Amino acid sequence: MSIQVGSVVEGVVTGITNFGAFVELPGGKVGLIHISEVADVYVRDVKDFLKEQDRVKVKVLSVDERGKIGLSIKQLQEPSTRRPPANDSRRMNYRHNASGTFEDKLSKFLKDSDERLTDLKRNTESKRGGRGAARRAE
Repeated sequence: MSIQVGSVVEGVVTGITNFGAFVELPGGKVGLIHISEVADVYVRDVKDFLKEQDRVKVKVLSVDERGKIGLSIKQLQEPSTRRPPANDSRRMNYRHNASGTFEDKLSKFLKDSDERLTDLKRNTESKRGGRGAARRAE
């Protein structure tokens, strides 16, 4: 069977690396799902999304002259199903951050950042003998 760019095929995950997962395709050919094509969210570890012997449907992105096959799971998913796995701690943040305008998000970020910076300065000054430490010595 010839693997064509743009086709959707089913394969079996045969190996997982820190940069992606290898999938055995029909006809014994092997392709790579790069870590950036595993899911629509940030993927720190491919093992959070795939494991060896998983059967997966993939889209063929590229076949180069040396026979290397580039694959994607991400491009087959509907936008509504593009979510982190249920056991992922980022799931709640993903849903929370999905709403609101850019200005709202920027305002919240600036407020949080300012609070953190104030706390950091307060803690650092007391350790260096800043204003807080000088008052205690008097």
